[in-house]
Amino acid sequence: MPVTIQSGLPAENTLQQENIFYMNKERAASQDIRPLQVAILNLMPQKSVTETQLIRLLGNTPLQVEITFLRTATYQPKNTEVSYLRTFYQTFEDVCDKKFDALIVTGSPVEKLAFEDVQYWEELTTILDWAEEHVYSSLFVCWGAQAALYHYYKVEKRPLAKKLSGVFTHGVTTPTETLVRGFDDCFLAPHSRHTTVEEEEIRSVEELKILAVSAEAGVYLAASKDDRQVFITGHCEYDALTLDSEYRRDLLAGLEPEKPVNYYPGDDEGKVPSVSWRSHANLLFSNWLNYCVYQRTPYALEDLPLQSSKRPLVIPS
Repeated sequence: MPVTIQSGLPAENTLQQENIFYMNKERAASQDIRPLQVAILNLMPQKSVTETQLIRLLGNTPLQVEITFLRTATYQPKNTEVSYLRTFYQTFEDVCDKKFDALIVTGSPVEKLAFEDVQYWEELTTILDWAEEHVYSSLFVCWGAQAALYHYYKVEKRPLAKKLSGVFTHGVTTPTETLVRGFDDCFLAPHSRHTTVEEEEIRSVEELKILAVSAEAGVYLAASKDDRQVFITGHCEYDALTLDSEYRRDLLAGLEPEKPVNYYPGDDEGKVPSVSWRSHANLLFSNWLNYCVYQRTPYALEDLPLQSSKRPLVIPS
């Protein structure tokens, strides 16, 4: 079954070329199936790139998925036109009375800042609190995972001596967990970050479990024990050239970055890298949508079980 998107979204052309199965909302409305309602809070600078990357993964399952893209109201992205955001995105205030089967919070290039110094931190924490009662399962990526671990469980992010960039080998710690069902014992995934979360700190939180780790990159995949919160510290959604683009951007900015590890063929940046992580990326998202969302969320979203909120819900002005 396809992912459902808004007609005219720029990702549509790429999806057509790649033969990714999707439908527009008009066609989906004619089917007697309730699609999974998935909200994506896109905090990445290149909105359309991240949209395409995530739709690829969400569209590679037997489930029909209807996506609502969310943006911050308290911060205006510099790389995206206001007209684009108004056409394809909603704010939290637009959806705060709705319920969703799932929520995805992306990474963001703000990891060097303290969480509380991020311009939209108050808005983000409001959304995270809202998700406890209005979303069945949430998936957090890279900085989004670090932010959620900090907000929900007070797990601190730690600065790295140098940027972690490259494709690393990971091992599954608990093969019987549904999120890693079908995974090889060892698999590859990209990382691109300046900070990390310590394995010991996550293991000290009784409500959390670790599912995959890397000797070089640390914890890759963790989740709450009820699978309603999933944390991915890497970027399995990345395209073949995403790390290359980031590397060359940093070179032009005079940051003297090191080449991404285990990425370029023969460590030659003049050669085109190939994707070595796509199958496990698709499997992870498929497992999450199937086992953590579709198999558990109620057919009627209004019946979504609520949890007692830890904090009062306040919509930032």
